[in-house]
Amino acid sequence: MSGKPKILTSFFRYNVVAILATIVDFLIFVFLTEVFELWYVAATFISAVSGGIAAFILNRNWAFMSREGHLSQQAKKYFLVWGSSILLNTAGLYLLVENTNIDAIISKIIVSVIVGLGFNFLMNRFFVFNK
Repeated sequence: MSGKPKILTSFFRYNVVAILATIVDFLIFVFLTEVFELWYVAATFISAVSGGIAAFILNRNWAFMSREGHLSQQAKKYFLVWGSSILLNTAGLYLLVENTNIDAIISKIIVSVIVGLGFNFLMNRFFVFNK
């Protein structure tokens, strides 16, 4: 397939990338805490950044096939969207837990899906990796 993938193709690929980035995040977290006995808070930060970088590289080169874009501009936009996503997930989780009887873990899943599909994918597709 030449050029930019169609929206359903990029949506599927985006979700594969999200799973892979989560695996990278988790594996690095376990490695840092279990092998190096690093404090879990520091390990969480390092592993989250690692997962985010992996997601950026895979999204740019495979999910959205946007290699011709200016790397530094895409990176700035990506980290703006990523930071906004963290804020949306945190605020959404807080609001849902504090204002409903929904368990925190279930609330996290709900908020993550809403932010992931309703914000992250659309912002990456049409803002970060848009030609």
